[in-house]
Amino acid sequence: MAERDGLSSIREPGRLVSALTGLFGISQPNRLGNERLETLRRIAIFSWNNVWNVPKAEIAGFLEAGFTTDQFELIQHSVGEARRARRRRTTR
Repeated sequence: MAERDGLSSIREPGRLVSALTGLFGISQPNRLGNERLETLRRIAIFSWNNVWNVPKAEIAGFLEAGFTTDQFELIQHSVGEARRARRRRTTR
């Protein structure tokens, strides 16, 4: 999911965007109902889009949600491996 979702899916939509979305039936970005899973999704999106440049506030929220620094590093490593695999597939 995080590979396809852009950074814009993290931001809260404004009133105008919400109205236009409802009016034209445009799909909203994936939001997860569980706050802990949403925190995990947000970290994964930042990892896919910014590699190791995840904002400190997001990391703090990740840790406050009950995740560990080892889990953060595992996500970073997994995303890095997936990015390398994707590059290998597209350069052939």
